[in-house]
Amino acid sequence: MPKLSVIVPFRDVRPYAPDALRSLRANARPDFEFVLVDDGSEDDTPDLVERAAEELSRLARVRVLRRERPGGIATARNAGLDAAEGEYLTFLDGDDWYAPGYLPRLVAAAEGLGCDFLRTDHVRVTGRVRTVRRVPVGLRDEVLDPREAILPADRTTAVDYPQAWAGVYHRRLLERGLLHFPGGLRTAEDRPWIWRLHREAESFAVVGLLGVFYRKGVAASLTRIGDERQLDFVPAFDRVVAQTAEDRDADRLLPKAVRTYCAVIDRHLAERDKFEPAVAARLRALCADALRRLPRDVLDDVLDSMDAGRAGRLRRLRRAPLRAGRGVA
Repeated sequence: MPKLSVIVPFRDVRPYAPDALRSLRANARPDFEFVLVDDGSEDDTPDLVERAAEELSRLARVRVLRRERPGGIATARNAGLDAAEGEYLTFLDGDDWYAPGYLPRLVAAAEGLGCDFLRTDHVRVTGRVRTVRRVPVGLRDEVLDPREAILPADRTTAVDYPQAWAGVYHRRLLERGLLHFPGGLRTAEDRPWIWRLHREAESFAVVGLLGVFYRKGVAASLTRIGDERQLDFVPAFDRVVAQTAEDRDADRLLPKAVRTYCAVIDRHLAERDKFEPAVAARLRALCADALRRLPRDVLDDVLDSMDAGRAGRLRRLRRAPLRAGRGVA
């Protein structure tokens, strides 16, 4: 069994894939496995991956998977999870990269603490500007209860830091069905994923280990594309709320899920100018429907606790008249 499997999806990232692939070489060990998944690229990314895989295979185990049609990052990661054989698992996106020697240090930290999963800080790269982004958990290098790290409801907590690549996960979580991503989501796939992980895993820790470089503002990134794929945050958070409502601690955890959903709705509406006009209209309709679906008593309490500006905007949206035939994604 490899000590670590690194799952790396690629799709049309020709300008950036070389950085990711070079960083894998700078982290390779004979007991590491790199699972490279091309998600239906239409540029020459697959050729780059194949050539790099040949070089990497001299340093580590390598598996290359090729999907003929793109299925999205959740589907690509799931394909990698199905193929991975490592005792520990982690992720890297094909337009990001690792610092040299980061992965051996990450595995050493995981083995030292012995918990289900670790979370790490990361470096956000926007052009030439680099900013450290911290896991919103105060205690470091100490094994904690993942469920308790969901709260408090009115603060930024561990579930508001959903990036799957900012951490490492023991194989027992995969065997328990906790590492696969919900299918069908083209964005926000990590939101239901991180909530389930924190509800159902038994232990986690945060370590002050910097080594993942996340490239913000890539032109092809879905976070910058104002089309209908961005609207998948609605079914993603619908799933978070529905699953949390069934949890044994729903009375404690549901206000946090609803509050986060409301904050994300308000943020997307504030950025609606980036969307195509038809998509912007659909965004507003979907958000209004989503607010009306939320548990009324929980939503009222959440809105009462929010600042007046956000609460007023969300209340007005919830009261917006229904329009026939608009549906829900």
